[in-house]
Amino acid sequence: MSDRRRAILEGAARVIARRGVRGLRVSDLAVEADVSTALIYYHFKDRTGILRHALAFISDRADRYTGATGEPGAADEPGGAAGSGTAAGVRATPPTMEPHRRLERILLLEFQDLPEVRENSTAWGELRAHTIFDPELRDELTTAGAAWVEEVADLLAAVCPAAPGAAVTAAAERLTALLEGLSSRWLSGLVPVEHARDLMRGAIGVEIGRLGSRTT
Repeated sequence: MSDRRRAILEGAARVIARRGVRGLRVSDLAVEADVSTALIYYHFKDRTGILRHALAFISDRADRYTGATGEPGAADEPGGAAGSGTAAGVRATPPTMEPHRRLERILLLEFQDLPEVRENSTAWGELRAHTIFDPELRDELTTAGAAWVEEVADLLAAVCPAAPGAAVTAAAERLTALLEGLSSRWLSGLVPVEHARDLMRGAIGVEIGRLGSRTT
C-alpha cells in the first residue's frame, strides 16, 4: 500500500471514529490526511469506495493487534508494548501457542488502552451502527463478522474437539457479540478496562466448560 493511500485510510478511520459515518466528508478527509480531494477520488472513486476500503483497513489492523504475543494489559504499563515503537506494540502470535491461551489473547487484546485500538474499535462500532439505517456496507460487515466468528470457532473446536460444530459456532457467536458489547461499554467509560477483561475471561471459561460437557 502506498504511503498516501495508507494516510487516507488512517485518516478515514480517525474521522469515522470521531464523527461517525455520516460525518465523513471527502473535503474533511483530505484535510485530515493532508492530501487533495482529487487524490482521494483517484484511489477510491467515491464515498462508498472510501467506506468499503476503510472497513477492510480497520479489519486488517485489528488482525494485527489481536494476533499478538504481548500480555493483554502490558501495553498500558510504562515500558510495556506501547513504548516499543511498533504500530500495535506486539509481535505475531506463534502458531504453536496452545489454543485456549491463543483464544484468550485474541479476544483480550481487543481491550488495550492504546489510541489505535480505541480508534479502531470505535470506528468499527460506527460502521456497524451505520448499517441499521443504510445497508450499503452490510454485505462487507457480514463477511468480516463471519470471518471473526469462524476464527474464534476454530480455536474453540481445537480446545473442545468432541463438541458438535453447531454448538461451537454458537459459542463463538456469543463470545464475539459479548466482546463488541463490552468494548462499547469500555470505550464509553462505563466499564474499566480490567473489569472488561475479567468478564471476557469468565465468559471464555463458561463457554469452554459448556462445550467440554458436550459430545458429538
